[in-house]
Amino acid sequence: MRSAMAIQVLPLSGGSRERVWTLVDKAIAVIDKSGLSYTVGPMETVVEGPLERLVEVAKEAHLAVVEASGGTVSTYIKLVSGNDIGTAEEKVRKYRDQGH
Repeated sequence: MRSAMAIQVLPLSGGSRERVWTLVDKAIAVIDKSGLSYTVGPMETVVEGPLERLVEVAKEAHLAVVEASGGTVSTYIKLVSGNDIGTAEEKVRKYRDQGH
């Protein structure tokens, strides 16, 4: 069984646009450190791996931004598991090949 998770970590008290982006970078750094395959998008990051590890990474990313921001953070997660879910690369390849 494969699992994939889309995660969006939103600092609600981040301040300027640049500050919010810096805080989001903290969440992406946690995901990168996990060693799992991931794809960063403009609104969320898709991470692929074992279900238990995905949930753990989501928690770590959320807490990293809570700590760095000193404020309130909302984290939104979409989770899918199954035998034939495909990879993020498979799902977006034709669009990337067209320059999107």
